[in-house]
This record gives sequence, structure tokens and C-alpha cells, in this order.
Amino acid sequence: MDIQYKKLTYAELDEFINMRIAQLTEEYISTGRTVPEGVDLKLSLKDYYERHMTDGTFVSWLAIDGDKIIGTSGMSFVEKPPYFTCPTGRLGLLSSMYTNPDYRRMGIARELLHRVVEEARAYGCGAVHITASDMGVKLYTAYGFTHNGNFMQYRLDV
Repeated sequence: MDIQYKKLTYAELDEFINMRIAQLTEEYISTGRTVPEGVDLKLSLKDYYERHMTDGTFVSWLAIDGDKIIGTSGMSFVEKPPYFTCPTGRLGLLSSMYTNPDYRRMGIARELLHRVVEEARAYGCGAVHITASDMGVKLYTAYGFTHNGNFMQYRLDV
């Protein structure tokens, strides 16, 4: 097995989107929820990734075995008013962390995480945020992420 790492390009985008949907489905099911019927994310994801890859506010690293993508990562860059612990106001939003089940526990996710965290550092981000799945908490904690007990969300029905 010879795992290679590369940045996502438009050529891999459709496969990346399929893996993102697989990740979201796995996370939904693991929490006992049923994936909502009639929700097709493919077009919305393609639109999002194309726009943000083009303007430089989304980057992804892939793990590849031969010609097969076996792991993904993603970092979106956002900006908000600067504050004491993030004087640049630039934040990285980590997403799309997924490793094919046959390749888990081999250090692939950690390598992908490291690469996108370094992208956030290069972009000038003062922090990286993630809403971690139960599966991912150990990886992120081991890397140095800490819990933010004040994180809250208000859902807007659209």
C-alpha cells in the first residue's frame, strides 16, 4: 500500500462530493437518526465547492491509494470581527474529514488533518473550529483541539 497525498482539484470533485455524502450519512446513522428523504446535496455541494475553491476560501487534501481516493479533509476560511484570542478574525472551519473504513487506524486522518491545519495557518487563521462527530473526537483531542463548552447553535429553517 502506497498512500499519496494531494490537494483536491476539480477533476476529483465529483468523487469528493460522493465521499462527503457518505460521511454525512454515516454520521447521521451513527447517532440514531434517519437520513431525511428527498434531500439531494450533490448540486448544492458542487456549487459550494466550485465557488469556494475558485476564490481560495476552501481547500482540501486527499489521501489516495493507487487511483482510489481513500480519505478526505476540508477547510473553509471565514472572517469575523477580530477578538482577543483571534486577532486576525480569520477562522478555519474544518469539515469533510473522512477515511474509507478499510483504511482507518493507519494515521491517514491525522496526516490529512495536519495538512489542512497548516493551510489554515498559511491563510492567517487564528483558530480552527469543528463540530466533531463522536468518532472524530479522539483524533482531534490527540491533535490538540479543546472543547468549547460555550458553542451554541440556533437553527434557521430555510
